[in-house]
Amino acid sequence: MTFTAPNSKAIPLAHLESNLDPLKVANGVYITIHGHYYQPPRENPYLDTIERQPSAYPFHDWNERILHECYRPNAFARIINDRGEVINIVNNFEYLSFNIGPTLMSWLQMYDIEVYQKIIEADQKSCQRLNGHGNAIAQVYNHIILPLANQRDKTTQIRWGKADFKRRFGRDPEGMWLAETAVDYATIETLIDEGIKFTILAPSQAERCRPLVTKRDPEPEWLEVGGSQIDPTRPYRCFLKDGRSIDIFFYDGPISRDMGFNDVLSDTDHLVGRVAQAIKGDHRPSQLISAATDGETFGHHKAGTEKCLAYAFTHDFPKRGWVVTNYAHYLSICPPTWEVELKPVTAWSCSHGVERWQDDCGCGGGGDWHQKWRKPLRNALNWLRDQLIKVYKEKGSILLRDPWLTRDEYIQVILDRSPESVTEFLMRHQKYSLSDAEKIDALRLLEMQRHTLLMYTSCGWFFDELSRPEGTQILRYAARALELAGDIAGIHLESEFVLRLKLALSNVEIFGHGAQVYQHLVLPAQISFKQVAAHYAISSLFTTYQPLQRVYCYDAEKLDYQKQQIGSLTLAVGQVGLTSEITWESHNYIFAVLHMGGWDFHCCIQPFNGRLRYTQIKEQLFTSLKQASAAKMIIEMSQLFGNQSFDLQHLFAEERHRIMQQVTNHTKQRLDQLYTQVYRDNYGILVAFQRDELPVPQELQVAAEIAIAYRCLKTITALEQTTDDPQTIGTHLVELSAIAQEANHLRCNLRIPEAKQTLERLILQLLWQVLHDDDPTYLETKIELMSQTIAVANELHLGVSLAKAQELYYNCLFEDIVPFCFGEKAAQNHYSYCRWTPSQILPLLGLGQKLDIDVSAWL
Repeated sequence: MTFTAPNSKAIPLAHLESNLDPLKVANGVYITIHGHYYQPPRENPYLDTIERQPSAYPFHDWNERILHECYRPNAFARIINDRGEVINIVNNFEYLSFNIGPTLMSWLQMYDIEVYQKIIEADQKSCQRLNGHGNAIAQVYNHIILPLANQRDKTTQIRWGKADFKRRFGRDPEGMWLAETAVDYATIETLIDEGIKFTILAPSQAERCRPLVTKRDPEPEWLEVGGSQIDPTRPYRCFLKDGRSIDIFFYDGPISRDMGFNDVLSDTDHLVGRVAQAIKGDHRPSQLISAATDGETFGHHKAGTEKCLAYAFTHDFPKRGWVVTNYAHYLSICPPTWEVELKPVTAWSCSHGVERWQDDCGCGGGGDWHQKWRKPLRNALNWLRDQLIKVYKEKGSILLRDPWLTRDEYIQVILDRSPESVTEFLMRHQKYSLSDAEKIDALRLLEMQRHTLLMYTSCGWFFDELSRPEGTQILRYAARALELAGDIAGIHLESEFVLRLKLALSNVEIFGHGAQVYQHLVLPAQISFKQVAAHYAISSLFTTYQPLQRVYCYDAEKLDYQKQQIGSLTLAVGQVGLTSEITWESHNYIFAVLHMGGWDFHCCIQPFNGRLRYTQIKEQLFTSLKQASAAKMIIEMSQLFGNQSFDLQHLFAEERHRIMQQVTNHTKQRLDQLYTQVYRDNYGILVAFQRDELPVPQELQVAAEIAIAYRCLKTITALEQTTDDPQTIGTHLVELSAIAQEANHLRCNLRIPEAKQTLERLILQLLWQVLHDDDPTYLETKIELMSQTIAVANELHLGVSLAKAQELYYNCLFEDIVPFCFGEKAAQNHYSYCRWTPSQILPLLGLGQKLDIDVSAWL
């Protein structure tokens, strides 16, 4: 996608004064595009991790998919020329106003620290550019509809959102994004109480506005703007009855809608022209043109549109004299001169107030489907919340000095679950010196409250069916909160809660109502300590566990372990201590797991009841193993451990899939060899069919594709293991090129995603060696190998991405190659500090061409 300068011209303002600094004095046209970046929390409440989501294929889950379609592309947005070469890489977050949900930021920090750091860095750079006002604003913690929350939950959500923001961005937030921009005056009051200076709303949420009261005009006339007629080019002040206030920006509704649903982002001509239409040609000194939309629009919903933003931010907007800013900066140079009154209870995505999250209002409907389930679901959760408040107050007041303040500050533990952090937190809030068991109860109480808040995540009501993943997820949080309440207080609330869910009618016939959704989609996701122990036991047959190892959110201590194999039978017996990182609860189990080959596993678990008993069980089982009878082993294990057993299906999905792959590897290898033989025996026939342009028999085409893919994967694996030997690398690359020619000649589609990932890693590794290896001896050879690797990747048609390699090269180009070889440092005789000789610069620049980087200016 190429973006060239549009023909539209900036519209001058009558009072534009070129000698004023627009960053310090409000003067001219200002542009703010706000991205609301958010994904619903998807973690399994028991594992604190996201499990595989098949609908996100080829990615592991939807967070990962949107990371690669949106978050990473915006952190490294390309501007390309008409030859498709990269001429600039822009961090869009340096120019976008944005909020990123705290739960999403936590995930980003764990799964792509590079993108996470680019976002933090972008906020810092925007602070430097805009007089200390950063682009990032906070968000209510887990996206709950604040007008429907009780006062305590409103406060906690805002405080958690603020604390999370400060921990990440190193400053207090000036603004806060409200989930779905849902607002009422109680929410406004809480924002003010918590020191939030401004928020952003839809134009439809304003009721009336007028100029601020002054001595000259003590009673200005109110203007009715309830039909979205409010002027969005200025900030407004919203007052409470007690005189306190918060400032509000209303985004430009038509431009924001066009970004989400039309082609305004397809080209900078469209974007600049659309913005220009919104500029008012009157005599005001300055005006703000602001749009707000889901940040995922830029790349995920609309592929490639991050390029349009990058070009507009860095080229087209500045060319017209428009200042790219954020709300906080604009507020600092142009405080409100108007005030606004809001409609009582509103949200941008529901024309009925906030009914979308509590009633069958029709918003989000899908054809004939109803949303009659919404109100019963909301009522059931409200009932549960109120019951859990009683548990929390009763038990929490025994252990904690101020239970509600403790909950508000629990965000510090959520952000840092290290033993030191948790210990310091408990010491600060405990009523007296707590015993180990009481510490566990205190953490259970706080986790119960965390899951109570999570079960109100707005996505659960947003769509048209309760049994969707979003509705199921909030019910999983409710189930975890129920379980914790039972552990703490011995109270059983689940049966009454499920009874209330029966009133939530599903559109899906097989479920019927919420109770069935709970039964079939929620309860199977619950995980006990015994299941964690079974997971550890079965996976230990294929994984060498360390003495202390993390298993999801559990610390697993290997206290004893012994494994023996006789014939097709493998038996492992052991003792493991499990401790939850979240609640500090711990259990000690013994286990026995029998693998009978293939998919057949039999695992038994029981609590550790003394070393003597454990030793007797171990000796008895290994004695029985010598008889090599699977049936006798299973009977004996049942007699020693009881009738409850676990098999491969009880493993957590990730580990189950890994073991399934390992178990089938032997079978797959035999099939690969078989297909290879079929391919070799019939190669001449295949070529004849291709030569005469006849349809190749499916059996032969499949054999060819599997055989060539098998050979390709073996060669790529060997190549990855020999990246230090240029000669061996060259040999493997020649082999891969031959494989590619063979596959292309026979029109084979090589479906080997693991080869794609391996080649991407290999290209990046080779490029790193080229750019950062201090030994210049083989530099030109490595550059040639790098070029060959890229060429082979293209020949194989595996869809290999060069994005990270481009970013690495581009960074080095402007930090090292250009300054030391062409820039001021070279002119100042600093060339001696450059790691490359003059003869090596040309091959280095040629490598840039291979990576589709525009290096023509230096060539």
